[in-house]
Amino acid sequence: MKPKLMDLFAGVGGLSLGFEKMGFDIVFANEFDEGIANAYKINHPNTNVLVADITKINFDEVFDKYVGRIDIIVGGPPCQGFSQKGQRKTIHDERNFLFKYYVKAVEKVRPKYFVMENVPNLLTAEHGYFKNEIIELFNKLGYEIKTGVLDAADYGVPQNRRRAIIIGKNRGEAPDLPEPLKQKVTIWDAISDLAYLESGEGSEIQKYKNPAESLYQKEMRKNSKELYNHIATKHSKVALERLALIPPNCGKEVLPKEHLTKSIYSGTWTRMVKDEVSVTITTRFDTPSSGKFTHPYLNRAITVREAARIQSFPDDFHFIGTKTSQMKQVGNAVPPNLAKAIAEVILNDMRKEVSLNDKTE
Repeated sequence: MKPKLMDLFAGVGGLSLGFEKMGFDIVFANEFDEGIANAYKINHPNTNVLVADITKINFDEVFDKYVGRIDIIVGGPPCQGFSQKGQRKTIHDERNFLFKYYVKAVEKVRPKYFVMENVPNLLTAEHGYFKNEIIELFNKLGYEIKTGVLDAADYGVPQNRRRAIIIGKNRGEAPDLPEPLKQKVTIWDAISDLAYLESGEGSEIQKYKNPAESLYQKEMRKNSKELYNHIATKHSKVALERLALIPPNCGKEVLPKEHLTKSIYSGTWTRMVKDEVSVTITTRFDTPSSGKFTHPYLNRAITVREAARIQSFPDDFHFIGTKTSQMKQVGNAVPPNLAKAIAEVILNDMRKEVSLNDKTE
């Protein structure tokens, strides 16, 4: 029987998808942004999705029916309070109240495992004070903890994206975090077959024009007959003039003075380097001024589909709604391939438990 999973603060479902690929059954998800939740529903049609603010739901009414039925809870509750400089970071800071609802759900449902993901600072702020509070809190509930910071680029994702991962196990030693893979996937491994649109071109649904050129692309295209979400931003005349001045592997350092802008973002007006791993995809990847998101060769920023490939979302995963919402869906997601690596270590631990139980019976 498939292990049952609950996804809180689910976003579009990057964590869910990674676990689904390892055979988990996604039973319940909660996301408060309606546009993003609608995209989750389309891609997880068999999941009960509650579109609601977790702070306003009736916990007994929502979670009673899942007590004893869920093997794992996953999610990434926002925790802002520990990132303020010069103040004692604590889980009791009001800015971390959403984190408490994650804990409350774990306490209520009592899954065998949980996975929490967050920004790396979660584990290092105040010399680990915040991390120690979290461990103590979950220990009191009967969970043993393993923590670490993983970079998605080490798990088959063509992107440097570092995330703090906390794995908890009820009454037993939590599994170790996954070991890095030896092989890296590059930007060009991910998107070279999509490299044909100019500024303003593309449509929501279109045919593939080029064959897959890498194993990664074949994997991404496996269950998809058509290409979705591949529309290039229509850049302004001055932006196009500026982009035309930037050759491959270069950035704003080649621009004349009249084309320099005051953008504060790292990598602004810089082309992605095809044989590298991408910088972290943000929610504004459609704008060359917002980071290193300009196509390696073409005079445009990357599309939603190209960003999704760099996040390791397969082509049959559809992003819907406004362009702003689609960019949030992609940019805020946990890369599914990273989630899949975490799911694998938990699944292996579950199998060990079953094997040990069989031997003792």
